[in-house]
Amino acid sequence: MCDGDSRDNAAYARPPLACRQSVYYMLNHMVQFSKSRLDASFAALSDATRRGVLEQLGRADASITDLAEKFRMTLTGMKKHVSVLEQAGLVTTKKVGRVRTCKLGARRLAEETAWIEAYRQLWASRFDELDKVIEEQKQKQMVDRRKKRE
Repeated sequence: MCDGDSRDNAAYARPPLACRQSVYYMLNHMVQFSKSRLDASFAALSDATRRGVLEQLGRADASITDLAEKFRMTLTGMKKHVSVLEQAGLVTTKKVGRVRTCKLGARRLAEETAWIEAYRQLWASRFDELDKVIEEQKQKQMVDRRKKRE
């Protein structure tokens, strides 16, 4: 539909909203510039390989070649994973000669931890309230059963 399909029907007089040039630009602009630090961190942490790389680098610095061998993947694949971690500020790299060494970035996950903790507290309080309601319902059922027996 976005290729300029011309039909006699009035509904097709203008291209769909998502195909219009100005809206397309706006949507692209929003996608490119709305990413926050949390988004980058959680995106980086969403992949098991990248979490493994962070765990490995927590033990010792390593070259991309060493990491690729450890995770049984190509150099190109590992470079992409390291790049995502580096963009999130979780890893830094340094090239000496032909070897690119990776180490944990200076950035700690304090902001991410605080975000998770806020939601943990929210859900904990909600579950506490739910426990109270359930307990009240159980007590009410017990009273109702006693009344029926009498």
